[in-house]
Amino acid sequence: MENVRGLAAKPIWQEFVKGLEKAGYHIAWDEVLCSDFGVPQTRKRLVLLASRLGPIATPAPRAGMIPRTVREAIADLPPLKAGEAHSRDPLHIACRLSSVNLERIKASKPGGTWRDWPLRLRSACHTKASGETYPSVYGRMAWDEPAPTITTQCFGYGNGRFGHPEQNRAITLREAAMIQSFPESYSFIPDKTQVTFSKIGTLIGNAVPPKLGEAIGHCVLRHLNTAASVSRT
Repeated sequence: MENVRGLAAKPIWQEFVKGLEKAGYHIAWDEVLCSDFGVPQTRKRLVLLASRLGPIATPAPRAGMIPRTVREAIADLPPLKAGEAHSRDPLHIACRLSSVNLERIKASKPGGTWRDWPLRLRSACHTKASGETYPSVYGRMAWDEPAPTITTQCFGYGNGRFGHPEQNRAITLREAAMIQSFPESYSFIPDKTQVTFSKIGTLIGNAVPPKLGEAIGHCVLRHLNTAASVSRT
């Protein structure tokens, strides 16, 4: 199973793990960093594997693994303006920006925050002391670093550091999917179905990144092969 890492701090998590152990399962669980498995993103997730066949382990990063960057993931996609969609890829579509948000993103630096803006562009909530503690909104991604965690609202410039590194817009649905490590050709909806930002954003943001899923799958296969070898002896 895979879930948000904060779940491990909840009493229900310990109850769940103890319940599996009482049922005869060998348990392994850990917080994993998705960039260790080829996902160009700083996403951290809680992963648990359980087996009745014998001891099992969670995925371990490959030695010498270099995290993939935003540039490696999306730099080859055609450029777009805010509110535009690509003619041949319905998911390569960018949300519109209000005039003030267009000014804000033009004033944003890759990897920066709204603190880089002139005072006249700052939101009212950020002028208060309580707002100073929320820097990771209205920001651009940095080309040569992994992206921040992709959420269900990743298509909105004001919802996190989801600004494109150099184009004056938020990332498109296709870019978000590729940062999650989906193939560029992956279709979330049938052909000729209307693209809805909220629906597709939910599918992308809630997904187990495919590269992490692949690593977990290899763990399971290795475990099954080991168990089969033991049973033959």
